[in-house]
Amino acid sequence: MKTWKSRPVAELPGEMPAISLFNTPQGAVEPLPDEAEAGLYVCGITPYDATHMGHAATYVAFDLLNRAWRDAKKTVHYVQNVTDVDDPLLERAEQNGVDWRELAREQTELFHADMEALNVLAPDHYIGAVEAVGWIVPAVESLVDRGLAYRVPALGSEPAGDVYFDVVAAAADPSAWSDTAPWWLGQISGLTAEQMLPLFAERGGDPDRAGKRHALDPLLWRAARESEPSWDGGRLGAGRPGWHIECTVISGRFLPSPFTVQGGGSDLVFPHHEMGAGHAYALSGVPMARRYAHTGMVGLDGEKMSKSRGNLVLVSKLRAAGEEPAAVRLAILAHHYRSDWFWTDEVLVAAKDRLARWRHALGNAAEASAAPLLAEVRAALANDLDAPAALAAVDSWAESCAASGEGSAADAALAGDTVNALLGVEL
Repeated sequence: MKTWKSRPVAELPGEMPAISLFNTPQGAVEPLPDEAEAGLYVCGITPYDATHMGHAATYVAFDLLNRAWRDAKKTVHYVQNVTDVDDPLLERAEQNGVDWRELAREQTELFHADMEALNVLAPDHYIGAVEAVGWIVPAVESLVDRGLAYRVPALGSEPAGDVYFDVVAAAADPSAWSDTAPWWLGQISGLTAEQMLPLFAERGGDPDRAGKRHALDPLLWRAARESEPSWDGGRLGAGRPGWHIECTVISGRFLPSPFTVQGGGSDLVFPHHEMGAGHAYALSGVPMARRYAHTGMVGLDGEKMSKSRGNLVLVSKLRAAGEEPAAVRLAILAHHYRSDWFWTDEVLVAAKDRLARWRHALGNAAEASAAPLLAEVRAALANDLDAPAALAAVDSWAESCAASGEGSAADAALAGDTVNALLGVEL
């Protein structure tokens, strides 16, 4: 699938310090592996609605990691999926009276436009679930053959043929977390089975499905139903893939095992990343990722932002209202990626004011001021992508420039390149 276009990124002098990132399973900031190549997988959207601020905050956060790695002269392999067939998409298409494929295409294109406007660097591989069906089928067949997945018989109104992952059969005995530890249920999330059950039901799982061996077993292959799209599933029969196996197979096809960082919103820790890690270890005997990093949730004016509540702040609507994407990005960066926060009109106003101050400072950039700024921004990002600290460094630089009354073209150029290349904000 085609992705969006990335804007050029300036090469900066000097070196990025070693980068540390919060690792969710460990609950601590840890150094990332110091290797010449880095692999990043960030879970993509289900394209039944436009890009909201929670989406934008996640992709901007991992864009910072991508930029920091590239500034460190690493070769970055970045993969993102798009779940272009799933129950929420089919339900929205029926509700709107449109073909699900057209809705997916339209919303995916809108997402691309939003990402390009926000100056998010495009992934190297952007893969749809539909595109990946031919890779998913043999993976699920393999799990069935090895007794790590099973078919559920016809029960009630449900047809025969749904395939589920057997979490008990696939899980190892718990041991200390490491890059090479076998997977067990709870390894990524740190949750008990009792804590998992309500989240599983809330986030796309079906704990009460009759015929399952364990309430937390996730769906791998949904057998064909009348009026639903389906594909040839080989020995599985016609149907379509489950959600978690999609990301496991796509990441395994394009990234080494284990790859460096699996990223997404904190609502993906369980069940999505938990189950994806289980699938990956069951298929390959190797952990899916070395680190798991997650962004906080974004609300609106003190309330949780969600599609069901209808209180989404949409990037496309902000753009249509004439808001500059650089200011929207700057509003996001004012909050640490792991924090939960609320979007308000005041947040955007503050970002626009900050952007104006930074741009004004370029006109009288103080002599020899840009190199220290570059070092401060790098240090902030290397410390768990601390964007607020990086913004504070630029604020201090801009204030000093306003007081200096000087105008160094070289420093203005380097300061502008620093803010653009590392923070993705064009001055």
